[in-house]
Amino acid sequence: MKEQLDDLKAIREMMEKSSKFLSLSGLSGIMAGVSAIIGASFAYFYLSQNHQIGLHQIIILVIVALFVLMAAFSFAVFFSLKKAKKNNQKLFNKLTRRILYNMSIPLVTGGILSLIMIYRGQGEWVAAITLIFYGLSLINASKFMMDEIHYLGITEVVLGILSAIFISHGLLFWTIGFGVCHIIYGAIMYRKYDLS
Repeated sequence: MKEQLDDLKAIREMMEKSSKFLSLSGLSGIMAGVSAIIGASFAYFYLSQNHQIGLHQIIILVIVALFVLMAAFSFAVFFSLKKAKKNNQKLFNKLTRRILYNMSIPLVTGGILSLIMIYRGQGEWVAAITLIFYGLSLINASKFMMDEIHYLGITEVVLGILSAIFISHGLLFWTIGFGVCHIIYGAIMYRKYDLS
């Protein structure tokens, strides 16, 4: 009986490896969170010294946001590639393409909507929009990833809704969502999946 249970467990693990993306490193989440906090700190101090926000200030903030996004993506690729090599797995495969496709639709939609709001002079909605659409992208792609990603997505959506309610505190909610939550979830994932 014990051999049969061991065989079933081995089959389950093989199926999970083929249907779930397990190369995502918790360290990438931690570093994405740190990048977001650095970017948000810059934005906070920059905005506190520039009381009037014009096109020049908005362009600088968009550039900072793009740097944060590029840093987070770079850390995700670097640490996940390292983990995949350690586990003798390929990082870029059919499953990775599915994840990127499922994440990109809400992310691109939220990005376009954010740019429209900035263009219309309603930049205060950007924190709520980016949190909500990022959360939706995580929920959408979580069926191919660890369960924790689904809960991170729900957390981001809830923070986005709170950011829309308390619109003047958007940067705070953005920092919590993209910074603190990524660090917490990254640490949980690192402890659960990377150290085992």
